[in-house]
Amino acid sequence: MGSFMACWKSTHSIRLRVAGAALVLALLAGCGLLAHQTPGTLEVRHARLLPGEGGAELELALEARLSGPMQDALEHGIPLTLVVDVRGADGLHARPRLELRYFPLSRRYQLIGSGRDDERGFATRGYLLAALGSLRLQLPPAFARLDADAPLRVAVALDPGALPGALRLPALFEPAWHLAATESTWPRATR
Repeated sequence: MGSFMACWKSTHSIRLRVAGAALVLALLAGCGLLAHQTPGTLEVRHARLLPGEGGAELELALEARLSGPMQDALEHGIPLTLVVDVRGADGLHARPRLELRYFPLSRRYQLIGSGRDDERGFATRGYLLAALGSLRLQLPPAFARLDADAPLRVAVALDPGALPGALRLPALFEPAWHLAATESTWPRATR
């Protein structure tokens, strides 16, 4: 009976250790899943109107950090589309788009903007995201009549409607797919 009790205690102790280890691993996996659901960040660092004879351009500097699911989608060749909402005086409104792409076979990233032949290629995702810091987007001709220092309201967000069907619903509800910059007015008011 004594050896039976010793064997039972030993087996019970091993089971408790295994259960404890499994609980720790489950908690760590849960933390990893939570980190995977952390939303990306997007910020408008600078915006300026460049009026010209042939139309107007928006000089724009963005800073972006993609969430885990966005990076996964991009790495699997799914393009991410950003919509830039620009509002000027007299009800002027434009919505140029930016497309971030990755081509797995050629291992090249691409940024496609709404400008004159605005298509740039990059070797890494880091270079692609850094390129968002220096953009020129074509605006409708009506913006050309505005002064260069005219205030513009600018907001940028991921367009969930541009994603493939299977990703549209998660993009609407999962925090990791929320990528939007708060609307801001440029040039900034100085005091």
